[in-house]
Parts: sequence; structure tokens; C-alpha cells
Amino acid sequence: MTDRASILRSALERRRALVVPGAHDALSAKVVESVGFEAVQISGFGLAGSLLGKPDVGLVDMKDILDMTGHIARAVRIPVMADIDTGGGNALNAAAITERLIEMDVAGVNIEDQVFPKRCGHMEGKQVIPAEEMAGKVRAMVAVRARLGQDIVINARTDAFAPLGLHEAIFRANLYLDSGADMVFIDGIATRHDIERAVHEIHGLLSVNLMDAVTGVKTQLIPIYELAKLGVARVSVPVASILVMHKALVDFFRALHASPTGLLAGETFRVSSFKEYTDFVGLPEYRVQEQEFLPTLAGTR
Repeated sequence: MTDRASILRSALERRRALVVPGAHDALSAKVVESVGFEAVQISGFGLAGSLLGKPDVGLVDMKDILDMTGHIARAVRIPVMADIDTGGGNALNAAAITERLIEMDVAGVNIEDQVFPKRCGHMEGKQVIPAEEMAGKVRAMVAVRARLGQDIVINARTDAFAPLGLHEAIFRANLYLDSGADMVFIDGIATRHDIERAVHEIHGLLSVNLMDAVTGVKTQLIPIYELAKLGVARVSVPVASILVMHKALVDFFRALHASPTGLLAGETFRVSSFKEYTDFVGLPEYRVQEQEFLPTLAGTR
């Protein structure tokens, strides 16, 4: 089995702004892989939308998060980073979840210091737990990793920027690194100057979140090559997949509903062909297995 965690760690340590798009399900993860990205992360925002049709405000059960994480990790060969929100509770919960992720061959994990129930990092009204409490979660996760002899990358996210400012966010980032995290992430960081200061003052790998790579939301859009020059390790684009899916579905079904014939005949730009899709999800390989392993049905060839 390929050591996906070590592959991810090596890519991050180059500090070349590795772009890690978010995926909301196994299909979107396969698309991310198919176009050439080196790694994919699971989007908690996307899971909330795809599983429940709800906003990212802590409504998804941890069991569902882990189930979807397993599906996604099995669907692709590239490294997968999980999103476990606040870690399922206290440090012991975070440790137990880390063990589950290692069993799934997950390469990395994002955990954040928000108060539960959390909310999307670019929403208003965030609150954070005491820094030492989060540091304890990180230490517990590191202990599990060491006990199992595994290399899963631990990315500690702080949401302190919005309520407490950049100075506190940098303090927390360094504390989490000192506690054993491999990379840190200041969510909602605002400007190029803020990012430059963070890279300079944080003594470890830094991840920057560009949300959807189109609007920027709360973080200034900066070209990837410039972030690489600054020494940023990872650039996450976490919510694009669910936003793209939402727009495509709305556009298609709105047009279908408005069509006088109830059809969209000839508008092939709106959909993949049946064959394109079934080839993408591996139907030809399953047909070969059917011919090899299933009994021939009477009257068929």
C-alpha cells in the first residue's frame, strides 16, 4: 500500500503552496484526482450541504463524517486530508478519531479550535476554546500517531483571527506546532500583509484558505505562485466543489422547468454523456469482472 501520508508530508515540506481542493463526496474527489491535483481534502462545509442540505454549523454526526471519509479515501489514490471539525469532543475523542483515520489510510487531518457547535470559518459569530485545551487535543492525536507508528499529517486550525486578532492567532499557531502539529492554518486571515506576517512569525508550515478560488470571501485572492514565493505550504480551496454542484444543478433544473417542451434536446453542454460518466466511475472494469466471475445467464451472450 502506498504511504499516502508520507507523500503528503513531503509535498507540504517543500513549501510551494500545494493546492488541495475540497471534495464533498467520493465522486467530486475522483474529479479532483482526475484533473491532476496531488491531494484532496474533505470539505466539512460540503459534507453538511451534500448529506443534509444544511449549512456548516455543526449538524453533521461524526459517524457520518467518518463514513464519508472512508468512502472518499477508498475512491482515490492521491492523499486525502480529513476534516474532523473540533475533534468530536475533548482530547480523548480527538485521539480515538485519529486512530480511525489512520485505519482508513487517510493522509492528513484538519482539527480546529472553535467552540462546539462550530461553524464555517468564513461565517460570523465564531468563538474559540482556550488555547491549552486545543493544544491538549493536538498532543493526544500525536500520541496516537506515535503509538501506531504512522505518519498522518496533523493540521491544526485556529479560528482566533476574527474574534481575537492576528497576534492571538499567531500565538495559538505556534503553540499548536509546539504541541506536535505538523502544519497550522489561520482561518479567515484577511490580507497579503497578514499572510506575510504569519509566514514570518510562525515557526512551521502554514496553510492558507482561498475558499472557492473565485470570490475570495474573507481572504484576499493571491496568485498561487506568489503564495509559493512567500513560503506557504498548502493552499486549500475547500468549498468550490459544493458551490459548483449547486450552481450546475440549479441552472439545469431551472432551464428544464422553464422549457416549453419539458426537454432540453441538443443542449449537450449541460451534461456529461452517459458513456463519459459510466466510464469515469469504472463501469467497463466491472463489466470485465462480470464476464470473468459471474455465471453466464441462459439466453445471453
